[in-house]
Amino acid sequence: MFSLASPLALLLLPLPFLVARFMPAAQSGSGAMVVPLTIAGGLGTMGGAAIAGAGRKLLPVLLWLALVFAIAGPRLVSPSPVLPSSDRDIVLALDLSGSMEREDFELDGKPARRLDSVKRVAVDFVRGRAGDRIGLVIFSEKAFFATPMTYDVEAVARSIEQATIGISGRSTAISDGLGLALKRLEASSSASRVVILLSDGVNTSGNVEPKDAAKLARELGVRVHTIAMGIREATDEGGNRDAVDAETLRAVAELSGGTSFRVRTTADLEAVGQSIDAMEANGNLAPPAEIYRDLWSYPAGAAFLMALFLLFLSRRPV
Repeated sequence: MFSLASPLALLLLPLPFLVARFMPAAQSGSGAMVVPLTIAGGLGTMGGAAIAGAGRKLLPVLLWLALVFAIAGPRLVSPSPVLPSSDRDIVLALDLSGSMEREDFELDGKPARRLDSVKRVAVDFVRGRAGDRIGLVIFSEKAFFATPMTYDVEAVARSIEQATIGISGRSTAISDGLGLALKRLEASSSASRVVILLSDGVNTSGNVEPKDAAKLARELGVRVHTIAMGIREATDEGGNRDAVDAETLRAVAELSGGTSFRVRTTADLEAVGQSIDAMEANGNLAPPAEIYRDLWSYPAGAAFLMALFLLFLSRRPV
C-alpha cells in the first residue's frame, strides 16, 4: 500500500504560484519569481526546440513538484508476516556506573564482572522478545538512549554487548535513567509499556528523586520492574556507598505497579530474566507490524537532475 509520511507537505505545492501572483512587482521585478542570475540570464536567451515555448516553463514546475513530493515522504507500506507485533514497548534502563566493574559474580564457574553477567542475561532476554518494540537506556552520571525504540531485537542485543563502563560518567543517576525511559514511552500508543530498571548502587546524581519518577510512571500507566544487583545493601550494617539501594528500587517498582527483584548471583539474575519474560509474555500478538520502504529518494533524485539540466542549459552559448 502506498502512503505519505508527511502528507501536509503537499500544501507547499502552490507556494511558487502564490508568490508569483501576489508578491508586489517592486519586490520581485516584473512580478515573476526571483531566481539566480546565471539561470535567469540563460533562460532569457536560450533557444532551441528542447526548451522552446511551454517546455521552458514546464521544467521548473516539474522540478518543484518532484521536490515537494520527496519532502512528503512517499513510501510503500506492507505488513511483515515474520514480525507480528505484541503491541508492547519495553525500555531496558541499565546502570553502567563504575561499581559494575566489581568481580563478585560468576560466569561458567569463573569470577566475572557484574557487567558481564548483566550483558549475558540481558542479551538473551532481548533476543527472546520478537514482536516487542525494545529500547535501551544506559545511565551512570548521565543517561542517554543507546538504542531507539525498535522491533530489531538483534540491534538492541548488539548495543548491550558493546556497552562500556564509564561512557557517561561513573556515578549513578537512577532517576535520570528512569526519567529518560519514561519520556520516550510517554509518546507511545502501545497498550503495554514497561521499563526494566537495573542498578547496583545508590542514586548519587540527577535532580529528581527515583520515587518521584516512579509516581510519574504510575500516572503514565508505565510499569517499572526493578532489579537490585549486588552482594550488600545500603541499609546493611557497615554498608558502603557502593552497596545497592534495594529499598529505593523496591519502592520504585511498588509505586509504579511493577515487581522488584533482588539479585546476588548470576543464577539469581537468570531467574529474574525468566520471571520477567513470563510476566510480560507476548503470546497474544497483534496484527503484523508494518514495514516501510521509503521512496523519497526517487523524486528527490529527479529534482536534482532537473536542477542540473536547468543549470547546464543556462550556461549554453546561444
